[in-house]
Amino acid sequence: MTISDAQLARAKNIRVEQVPLLRRSRGTTNETLDGLPDAAIRRALRRLNHPDLPNERRLFRLEQERGDDGTVPAHAQGTALDRMRARAGTGERPPDETAGVPTGLTGEELAGGPTPTAGMRLTRWEWLGPGNIGGRTRGIVIHPGDPLRIWAASAGGGVWHTLDGGRQWAPVDDFLGNLACSCLAMDPSTPTTLYVGTGEGFSNADALRGNGVFRTTDGVDWAPITATQTADFRAVTRIAVSRTGEVVLAATTTGLFRSSDAERKTWTRVLDVPLGIVLFDPTDDSRAVAGALDAGAAFVSSDGGRTWHPATHDSKPWSGRVELAYAAKDPAVVYASVQMTSGRIWRSTDGGRTYHPRRTLDVSGHVADYLGDQGWYGNAVWAGDPTDENLVVLGGVDLWRSTDGGDHITEISTWWHPRSVHADHHVIVSHPSYDGTGNRTVLFGNDGGVFMADDLARTGTEPKAPFVDGWTELDNNYGVTQFFSGAGNRLSGKIIGGAQDNGTLCFDPALGAEGWRQIFGGDGGWCAADPDDPEVFYGEYVFLNIHRNTDGATSDDTDGDRYISGQFWNDDIKEWDWKPLPFHIPDAKNNQALFIAPFVLDPNNADRLLAGGLSLWRTDNAKEVNTPTSGPSWQAVKPSAGSKISALTVAPGDSDLIWVGHVNGMLFRTTDGTAPTPTWERVGVTGPSRLRPSRYCTCVTVDPRDPDTVFVAFGGFEADNLWVTHDGGAEWSQLAETLPDVPIRAVAIHPRRTELLYCGTEVGLFASEDGGATWSATNEGPANCSVDQLFWMDETLVSATHGRGMYRIDLSTV
Repeated sequence: MTISDAQLARAKNIRVEQVPLLRRSRGTTNETLDGLPDAAIRRALRRLNHPDLPNERRLFRLEQERGDDGTVPAHAQGTALDRMRARAGTGERPPDETAGVPTGLTGEELAGGPTPTAGMRLTRWEWLGPGNIGGRTRGIVIHPGDPLRIWAASAGGGVWHTLDGGRQWAPVDDFLGNLACSCLAMDPSTPTTLYVGTGEGFSNADALRGNGVFRTTDGVDWAPITATQTADFRAVTRIAVSRTGEVVLAATTTGLFRSSDAERKTWTRVLDVPLGIVLFDPTDDSRAVAGALDAGAAFVSSDGGRTWHPATHDSKPWSGRVELAYAAKDPAVVYASVQMTSGRIWRSTDGGRTYHPRRTLDVSGHVADYLGDQGWYGNAVWAGDPTDENLVVLGGVDLWRSTDGGDHITEISTWWHPRSVHADHHVIVSHPSYDGTGNRTVLFGNDGGVFMADDLARTGTEPKAPFVDGWTELDNNYGVTQFFSGAGNRLSGKIIGGAQDNGTLCFDPALGAEGWRQIFGGDGGWCAADPDDPEVFYGEYVFLNIHRNTDGATSDDTDGDRYISGQFWNDDIKEWDWKPLPFHIPDAKNNQALFIAPFVLDPNNADRLLAGGLSLWRTDNAKEVNTPTSGPSWQAVKPSAGSKISALTVAPGDSDLIWVGHVNGMLFRTTDGTAPTPTWERVGVTGPSRLRPSRYCTCVTVDPRDPDTVFVAFGGFEADNLWVTHDGGAEWSQLAETLPDVPIRAVAIHPRRTELLYCGTEVGLFASEDGGATWSATNEGPANCSVDQLFWMDETLVSATHGRGMYRIDLSTV
């Protein structure tokens, strides 16, 4: 039975004009929307105000990486790591630890020896997880002779490996030169030889910078291919290896590159178009196809990838990203999933030279918008059944299956249901023994990690949504969650964190690494924990939309009434609305804040929150009862300076001393921050020792025992990203001389021994025992990934990483 727009609107108590917007944005059908709980419908409507969240995330990260000139140098991260190793590689063994934190690399390793596998030497770091919530996965390969042996490439957490089919995962190398892994490929002739491409290119503004292609010849030890550590390989979207292993093709955002020498010392550009996919014909190394990243074009080669020719197609012009798949039964059949407006299917029967449109109809007979509104981001197609070239699986927001070559497609997953598959699909891989009859196992990589269909023919075959039958989640300690922020309550031991595309998550020490749960959906942002009341936590949706949890972070958002920034669901007009002033933050209402905007709980007053948009906003009654017409009241206590606020802090022991940093590097201070109208002073702009950076201010940290000592950190791949003042801001000196030239995101001061500093950077954590005058020679963990925030729970330091979840280390005995 089909459901009309009017019927769905009545059933869900929403307006009829909202229905097609929901259907298109979520890449689904009215029948599936009818199965959504009301709270999920409201969350989906809330998302309509932010139609391009994946790109907003990347623009946000990109903003933090720009230098003073507004650009990001090519190969910036790799160059910074090379310089760091050159400074540290003196032949002397570094100390076993600095400021109580264990050293990550030994002198032998700095001199070029093997790096530790899976961080085995960093035994004092305790990984907290999440072990049950994955993260964006763009590559999967399975050993053909040992199908329980699987590798997965995560966007921010590196390459992971399992020996038991996904029951337990471990990283192959915590200190791989770049953990922003975007694709994986196996040499069919030598399955222990694998290639991983780094840097994500599936966006208009790539914020996860790559460092070329890495290779392993034993499945364990990985090394960079030097010839690919150039600007041309800053974002490698796909790698294809010929059946003989002789030729490797690398699709990048600058074109297609070919290598045919065994050592991969030479790469030749063979196509000058940004590409998102390249594939060899599974039966013929002379044939290959490629799809454009955003130009709406496909290409074909008949000489092993040396030369390429544009494919042709019928009907309307193509646009956007083109994803391709050979049919396993007959490689003359090639499917194209074309972004267009929201996804359309074409098929070639001549090996990819010409394509013809399929009807792409859903169960209601309408053209299916299976890619939703972000086909440039999540777009996958599979035709790997060796018995049926008409069996096709498509991945967009959800997964769809066709048994007639793309003329009719039906949903087989439901993004909002916990027993189904996570949203936003990137890669689909057959089990090596898939034969279409006795074995029909397929693996899927998406924004939630790795999932498996035990029997593709029977998976998701329920008569209506939710489609949950046959799905198995394989995120068993696959710890690649990308956190933006975190906070903990020392009384309960609970920790919450704002995660990219996985909402606000809670760690309960009683449940362990695999007991994390979501307490608020969507993208998670900054967090705060009431120090005195273990029931109260604060989180954030995008653009400063702050929410509050008052049940000890035990339940998910169910009715949308947790926003204390002023947004609420208005039943009268059937849409999200805003309370009157002073019960809302105007910068949140008008999206005049960063994608992930800073807010802090006053450490001296648990009723006071400060939130940064264009202006600085304050509430002194953060725990006020929340209703559709009232709640915490907000007032602007710092006017706009023309640049969004990116960092803020309140001094421990003094609520009047507040520091505010901005995206353009401006820094302000007030000493009467609790006054109705505080007086602000811009600091660091005069004097012989002024603060010079004019780029994103990432962090301000005040010494808990000396309020005149303040550390300020900045983004950009620059050499002067950390500064200190000892006189409240009159004179400044920089402290980053022995740190890598990468964005610095967090600075923590030991609560008892304030000369001990900990610095979270784009490439891990560094420590100092002399107030920042000198720093550890190596990344001291927990891994070579971005440490976005550091916070204390008594004298235990917690590290929130953007790609490896959270870690903690007890520094009470240092």
